[in-house]
Amino acid sequence: MELRGAAALVTGGGSGLGAAAAERLAAAGARVVVMDLNAEAAASVAARIGGAAASGDVTDPAAVEAALDAAKALGPVRMAVSCAGIAPASRIIGRNGAHDLALFARVIGVNLIGTFNVLRLAAARIAQEEPLADGERGVIVNTASIAAYEGQIGQVAYAASKGGVVGLTLPAARDLARSGVRVVTIAPGLMHTPMIEGLPQEVQDALGAQPLFPKRLGRPEEFAELVAWIAANPLMNGEVIRLDGALRLPPA
Repeated sequence: MELRGAAALVTGGGSGLGAAAAERLAAAGARVVVMDLNAEAAASVAARIGGAAASGDVTDPAAVEAALDAAKALGPVRMAVSCAGIAPASRIIGRNGAHDLALFARVIGVNLIGTFNVLRLAAARIAQEEPLADGERGVIVNTASIAAYEGQIGQVAYAASKGGVVGLTLPAARDLARSGVRVVTIAPGLMHTPMIEGLPQEVQDALGAQPLFPKRLGRPEEFAELVAWIAANPLMNGEVIRLDGALRLPPA
């Protein structure tokens, strides 16, 4: 799919993987709307790439619709990339007793329900655009995690949420095939994001030594390059791609 002139929505675009994806899509000629809960961060990235900014919660239909309206004002809506997510850690039985149910629901709400909310609303917009070669209208890229397969101790909510994103990928692709809308999910491993940057350097070094090769943390631009490649390759559909340097997470 040709990105030049197409409009794309990137959620969680104010930092980390989302910001890198927004920058890469803009470099390919896409007109990008950067959506983030942090309005200032979204505006900063949008200004840097010559795009538009939108703020709001991905679980809020009105906020997502507003962001898609902003995308439509820039061009035909061809792509949505979901990078918004949270990753609080909590054991099922911790110092304060049983895992807080509200925390579990919040993680599922943002990571899974928020991803589906963007998917359903973006798909409805993309399906209204004129078809391109092979009848394709656009593509939706979701972000899961290798924790969906090897969730660690304290990651039960996060792993469950990302497992849900993995699980919806193929049925969503099957469902949207008649509309010419592809669905692909990326499952990153340990990436050099603001969350990792906040850890002590020795912890960062230890995490970077875990992948088989290369022996380092993944770079946001490597995630972004994969997003652009997915957009360009029309045969890539209904798949979950691990981006992890062959890392398999240990229990802890």
